[in-house]
Amino acid sequence: MPAPRSKPLLAWEPLPFLVLIGLLLLTGVVRPEGPPAVFWPYMVVIGLAIAWLIVSLVRSARRTNPDRWGDLSTLEGLDVLDAPRREREVRSVVPVDEANRHQPAIELARLYGGAEQHAVLVPRASRWLKRRYRIGVQLVGGDRPRHAGFLGRVAEDRWVDLLDGLRERGTYVRVPAIITGASRPYGIDLDLSGLEGLDA
Repeated sequence: MPAPRSKPLLAWEPLPFLVLIGLLLLTGVVRPEGPPAVFWPYMVVIGLAIAWLIVSLVRSARRTNPDRWGDLSTLEGLDVLDAPRREREVRSVVPVDEANRHQPAIELARLYGGAEQHAVLVPRASRWLKRRYRIGVQLVGGDRPRHAGFLGRVAEDRWVDLLDGLRERGTYVRVPAIITGASRPYGIDLDLSGLEGLDA
């Protein structure tokens, strides 16, 4: 079964806020002195929207690993499958997308784990306010995982079904990573050659 490419609309984090704001804007039209058959059902709908917002806030505060945005807090308790580098004549690497947004985290990972380390690929990661699922890249050199960006679209299209299938079984894949650059802006190159062995 193909991996989902985006969050269901009802699971999108901003939706309860938007629904409640939309309903509150209608309070200028639906007044208490208006027909009770309109006002009281409207109040019930506002109450349900507030309850939905509270439930979504409680769910987002709950600690999970990975969390709802695909960030890892630790590798403990996770089933991590190594996909080591395969020897080749020409080494192929894939750059990490949006590494420019995560320079402090990359710098800390480089400080604690060195330029050559590993990264865990986390399917169904996303950014706040975005519905599209991505494959998150978590650097795991040093004391804890650090979010460093996402796989680029071409690599994601190639590997999303394999990685999402493993995720459904509770398994995440660890691949070799190299942090490029001696100072900011850092880049990250991933060696995904080991994934070919998992795809066989």
